[in-house]
Amino acid sequence: MRKGEAILGKYFGTDGFRGRANETLTALHAFRVGRFLGHYYSERREEGRARVVVGKDTRRSSYMLEYALAAGMTASGADAYLLHVTTTPSVSYVARTDGFDCGVMISASHNGYEDNGLKLIGGSGEKMDERVLAEIETYLDGDSDPPYATGARIGRTVDYVFGRNRYIGYLISLSRVSFRGIKVGLDCANGSAWSIAKSVFDSLGASVTLAGAQPTGTNVNLGCGSTHIEHLRRIVVENGLDVGFAFDGDADRCIAVDEKGNVVDGDAILFLMANYMKERGELEGGIVTTVMSNLAFRKALKERGIEFSLTQVGDKYVYDGMTASGSVLGGEQSGHIIFRKHAATGDGILTAVKVMEVIVEREKRLSTLVEGYVPNPQVVRNVAVCHKNGVIENEYFLRIVKETEEKLGEEGRVLVRPSGTEQLVRILVECNDLAIAEHAAELLAHAAEVADGEVM
Repeated sequence: MRKGEAILGKYFGTDGFRGRANETLTALHAFRVGRFLGHYYSERREEGRARVVVGKDTRRSSYMLEYALAAGMTASGADAYLLHVTTTPSVSYVARTDGFDCGVMISASHNGYEDNGLKLIGGSGEKMDERVLAEIETYLDGDSDPPYATGARIGRTVDYVFGRNRYIGYLISLSRVSFRGIKVGLDCANGSAWSIAKSVFDSLGASVTLAGAQPTGTNVNLGCGSTHIEHLRRIVVENGLDVGFAFDGDADRCIAVDEKGNVVDGDAILFLMANYMKERGELEGGIVTTVMSNLAFRKALKERGIEFSLTQVGDKYVYDGMTASGSVLGGEQSGHIIFRKHAATGDGILTAVKVMEVIVEREKRLSTLVEGYVPNPQVVRNVAVCHKNGVIENEYFLRIVKETEEKLGEEGRVLVRPSGTEQLVRILVECNDLAIAEHAAELLAHAAEVADGEVM
């Protein structure tokens, strides 16, 4: 059991304000968040109106939330610059390069279309300071409202598709090589990447096979993308492609597939990038990853003399750890990879570009580049509960966790944590025997359900 997990707020978790659209996250919530941001940043401006950049993914509810946010911002005297359908990292990029006070991405990332979320981004492109989020939470639960702007102080909305196009150009500029002659599969999860990823890879010369690029508003992440990697595996193998990359709904994650159809997750991507950057003398400050990272991954890094540090789960915590240590590379097993010299958040398309760069420069297959790292079996169970924090503090559940850890011994581990975005308890069991790990995970999942009943 890991201690020190962040205490989550009522509305904002590790990746923003997320919930079922028009149930736990409504248009009124978005309007009021817009009202707060417009007033908060206007008050801190010496001159001119506050400027907020807004992006959204392809969910049907994203349009509703976009207009509600913009209405709140303009009513409080701020200008809302709309990127329209775009990626989370593009909002981060535009916020930090175009002098915006902050940014908002409307997305529920890898969740189904019924959910949506508000990811708040600071003016430097990083996740918004938790002190500001705490003030927003207080405001959402309060009775007072900031004054409405009147007359010429009322804000406006601005079509800012230019910002998204400039981000595409930025991604293209980051590759040191051409991808000409390489056959690449891109699974865009019917989400934010569908209008961006192909443009980047086409411009760099790759031969692209596209999937998950027909968004309907109700099919984001549905049987495709990084959470359903079997879709891309089939495409790569059946079409004889050299490599494939799958993104999630807002394209801040990337999971790769090698030419044989094998999955190359975030740990494996970090492994190959760390080796490549170390060889080039570019790996400053070691790497930063999370407690979810595979034990075999950590061992492989140690064997190669690559230093690393661990943080809580969440790319926000990875970025904070990178800033503190001066590291230029960090990320998560789930595919959030941060190249701190180029971005302040996980960026799936940027990650794909950088992996391609290694493939081209080393003139090797992806399967060869990750040789030397063989992950231990990990079994994950996401248990739906009513009281996620109560479960992980329950005496019965803690006893089962302790007994399981003792049985696994030094060759295995248990990691239990409340989800930062959903009403789930996430359970991970890792050891060198898959059958043992599966049995232990089932036992712990059952214990979580029992504990949830006791909390009630």
